[in-house]
Amino acid sequence: MIPVQLTLEGIYSYQERQKIDFENLTEAGLFGIFGAVGSGKSSILEAISFALYGETERLNARDKRAYNMMNLKSNRSYIEFDFINYENKKYRATREFRRNSKNFKDVKTPSVTFYEWKNENWIPLDHSNAEQIVGLSYANFKRTIIIPQGQFKEFLELGAAERTNMMKEIFGLQRFDLQNNVSLINTKNRSELDYLEGQLKGFEEITEEQIKIKKENLSLEELKFQETLKRYRETEEKYIKLKSLKDDFELLNQKKDDFEKVTQQKSEIDILETKTEIYDRISRIFTPLLSEKKKLAQEISEQQQQKERQEKILNTTEFQFNELKGKLTSLQPQYEALPQSKTQENDLGLILQMMNVSDEIKTLKERTENGSQKVKEVEAHQKMIQQKIEELSKNAELLKPGKLDPGLLVNVGNWFHENKKLQENLSGQIKKADAKNFEIRRISEELELLKVNPETFKDDFRIQIENLENKKKKLSEKRNHLAVQQKLAHFASELHEGESCPLCGALEHPNIVEYDDVTSELNEIQLQLDHIDHQKEHIQKQLSEAEKILDRKKIFEEQLKSETELVKQIQIQMEIHHQNFIWKEFKADNESDFEAKRQHSFAIEKQMEELNLQISQEQKNLDKERSNLDSYNKALEKFRLDEAKKEEQIRTNESNLKVLEWNNYAEKEVAEVEEIFNKLATSNRETEQNYQQLLKEEKEISPKLAEHKTIVSQLEKRISELEKEIADNTLLIETALAEQQFDLHKVLETLAEEIDVQKEKNIIQQFRIIFETLKNSILELEYKLKDFTFDHEEFSAVEIQFASFELEVKTANDSVVKIQAEIERLEKEFKKKEDLLKTFAQLQKRADNLKIMMNLFKGAGFVQYVSSIYLRQLCDHANVRFHRMTRNQLSLQLNDNNDFEIIDYLNEGRSRSVKTLSGGQAFQVSLSLALALAESVQSNAKAEKNFFFIDEGFGTQDLESVNIVFETLVNLQKENRIVGIISHVEELKEKIPVSLNIIKDEERGSLIEVI
Repeated sequence: MIPVQLTLEGIYSYQERQKIDFENLTEAGLFGIFGAVGSGKSSILEAISFALYGETERLNARDKRAYNMMNLKSNRSYIEFDFINYENKKYRATREFRRNSKNFKDVKTPSVTFYEWKNENWIPLDHSNAEQIVGLSYANFKRTIIIPQGQFKEFLELGAAERTNMMKEIFGLQRFDLQNNVSLINTKNRSELDYLEGQLKGFEEITEEQIKIKKENLSLEELKFQETLKRYRETEEKYIKLKSLKDDFELLNQKKDDFEKVTQQKSEIDILETKTEIYDRISRIFTPLLSEKKKLAQEISEQQQQKERQEKILNTTEFQFNELKGKLTSLQPQYEALPQSKTQENDLGLILQMMNVSDEIKTLKERTENGSQKVKEVEAHQKMIQQKIEELSKNAELLKPGKLDPGLLVNVGNWFHENKKLQENLSGQIKKADAKNFEIRRISEELELLKVNPETFKDDFRIQIENLENKKKKLSEKRNHLAVQQKLAHFASELHEGESCPLCGALEHPNIVEYDDVTSELNEIQLQLDHIDHQKEHIQKQLSEAEKILDRKKIFEEQLKSETELVKQIQIQMEIHHQNFIWKEFKADNESDFEAKRQHSFAIEKQMEELNLQISQEQKNLDKERSNLDSYNKALEKFRLDEAKKEEQIRTNESNLKVLEWNNYAEKEVAEVEEIFNKLATSNRETEQNYQQLLKEEKEISPKLAEHKTIVSQLEKRISELEKEIADNTLLIETALAEQQFDLHKVLETLAEEIDVQKEKNIIQQFRIIFETLKNSILELEYKLKDFTFDHEEFSAVEIQFASFELEVKTANDSVVKIQAEIERLEKEFKKKEDLLKTFAQLQKRADNLKIMMNLFKGAGFVQYVSSIYLRQLCDHANVRFHRMTRNQLSLQLNDNNDFEIIDYLNEGRSRSVKTLSGGQAFQVSLSLALALAESVQSNAKAEKNFFFIDEGFGTQDLESVNIVFETLVNLQKENRIVGIISHVEELKEKIPVSLNIIKDEERGSLIEVI
């Protein structure tokens, strides 16, 4: 799996939305995530695990995971993770959950959706099974891709059964777990055998001899059937002739009976035919005339009723019209005098306006007088403020000479601050350099105690080891020679005459060689070899210790060089800084004098600020008074203009009066004039409204009156036309009665019967057809049978004989068919029996083979065997890096129980438990195993690249081990491997070129920045 992008919002300490573009990080091959403790580094890995599997290392479902994962300042949590799986397909996993707005602690169950990138679009999937997409369960995902904090040693300390299950899942070893498959096949095979045995029990009596007997019986029954069939066909021909003759005679008698019945019905049919013809003729002539008469009479009645209704409406409308005419005539004089009354009403309105304006003019004159007095007061106050401002300005000018330039004070102050800072830095840097010198002297003392020459110690140790190796080689050759000699002595002592030699097989043994006992000599050599091994281990330890001490000394010397260089740089900076002191008003070595002058300048500046503040306040007061004065002058001017406008309005209104005089109303009260005006206006308005309403009603009722008169006239005309039409219809009916020689009563009585003419004609026609058909059939049968007679006794005898022969034929045929079917059944069953026996033999042989396979695959032994092979290969791959990290001092191996053990070469290569490793050593072997496991997973998945994430672990390593681990991780780039690490170790942060830095902001939460 390769991460592409991760988006976080509202998760743990990530309050704001943060996005990580892994593409830039993974291109480097090695990247890191750094930050202070609690900044949110591990939360990134938990977010990835939760997005994929809905699981986290720190919290489970019982821990109210959704609530505890959500940032306490957030109401929504969102994770979006894009990645490329082992099939090189791009997927996206999203999880989102929200807080209940009414209950802070209630966080809804997360919603999850997986997408696949297809055709430049994200297509939602119908499932959220990350194990299917990634190819790993959550447990193995933690062991091979993302290793959470504190879980790095889990794979190392897993039990044999759990480790086998893990290997089984990661490498697909379930294909070797054939126990269930073999068991299923065996069960199926056993079931098939049992089923076959049951089937074969039903075929025990089926034999070839039985089939042969059945075929002989069939030949006899077929011969018997042919003889019976011949007699049956002879009798059948005679029976068919007699049966046909019997049917003809019976048919003739039946038709004669039917003809007699039909003949009896003929008179009734003749009467019906006459009656139907009369009804048909009357109906065709009189029905249209009578219907038309009825229709005309009904229409005349309806028209007369309509005429009566319209006459009533006409009378009502004429009454309403005459009443409106009378009202208009009585209102006409008042309406004609309305223009004169409206002129008087308009004059009263103008007089009311003039009276109101006169009152307003009085008010304006009073306000103008009061405003003039206020203007004088404001002008006096304004002059007093101006004098105060001038006094304050003079005081401020007297203080200006004692104030220093602010820019000068800032520059000099900064110079003294920087000078103090440089002195502190110089003092601190000198202390650091002294500390490094002390460490170098202490390390030199350690080297003196070891009596090691730093220049030649490696060659000295190498020569000592080579001498010991040469000595060990000689002793080993001598020991081998003595061992062979000891073995030959043993064989010689065991030789006896007549017994075969175990080496050459000879039975005779002349001149048996005698050897001395070399056991003590061999023991002596073994002690010498053991002593040499102890010497080598001691030299190896001294070499390792000397290398460590020299490496530490080298590091401190480099650090001392760096610290000394920094001291020189600070001293140069201080010289340059003193040269930059250019202010003659002050002295570089007298900061207290500068500080006193600066405080005095600040005090003067403060006094000037207070004076300026007072001047500003007084200036605001002056501006305010000026503004008030302008407002008052503008108001006075407006009052004078309004007074002139209103006097002009009075003069204009007086000139517009047409009937009334202003002098007659000038002394009256406004309320009195308003009452006169309102009464007159109301009277005028009512007169006009009533007259207009009456005119409107007259216009509406005139057309209605004319319309009703027209309708009554048309109805009278239509009634006259209908009366003429009904008279013409009556004449036509009387003419038709005379022509047909019917009276009207007879016609109405006949039509009342309502005969269905067509139906009755069909009945008559059908009767005629049946009558003629029966008559002709009887004649034909009598002609056909005139030369024949029928004997019932003869027919009965032949019929009985025919039935007997028919039964015999059927019985014989059934017997033949039955025997044929039985033979066919026996042949098929016999063939099936042969097939079953053949299949049974094959299944029995398969059962024997499956029994052997069951024993082979019992208890998943084969899977454990294959798993141990994979584990040993994993150990071999891990040891390549583990040896380098431990300088060939430790090795990893599997014991007989498939548990990991450590081989300690510093203790004669003896094995010990992995639980005895130190924290740093446990990290080294876990890292080596994890890298080997990831390498195997990559090879197994055939992926171009693989990703591996480590959370913490580096804090347990010393500086040299960190360098070795880092070198190992850097070399992974050459193996097309991508590794991400999470740590707070500063040495790693400096060495990794691309990394993320997590910052914890108190207000905004965790923030991610790329370094």
